[in-house]
Amino acid sequence: MAKRRIEVKIKTYGIHSHWEPETKELPRVREFTTRVPAFVGIEFGFVANVKGAKNQKLTYCIEHPGILDAAGQPRPPFDGVVHVQTQDWDFYLGDTIWEPVADKLGPWRMWLALGGKVVAEKTFELF
Repeated sequence: MAKRRIEVKIKTYGIHSHWEPETKELPRVREFTTRVPAFVGIEFGFVANVKGAKNQKLTYCIEHPGILDAAGQPRPPFDGVVHVQTQDWDFYLGDTIWEPVADKLGPWRMWLALGGKVVAEKTFELF
């Protein structure tokens, strides 16, 4: 039996409505853009559709411009692993702006990988 081809496409990117992680509903795009004004509460990121990868591990990463922790040290990128839940699955990768805003300015690279290969990515410039 031939192995099914995996397809990953970015459906939306930019500024989105507020995301409630406890619900199954993904945020809705408000504006397609890669330039995001850095106001507290703005939600930004992308929704990717993953086809043909059910039960595989999807790695995600948000590389930020140097957000500081409580001790004033740069935090590592936000990353993790999720399992693709269905054969046709939408996944939201994003973040929101919080105080202090100054350490959030600059490029935010967000990416998804399957099997060690980056399959979707966007870089957002917060200004």
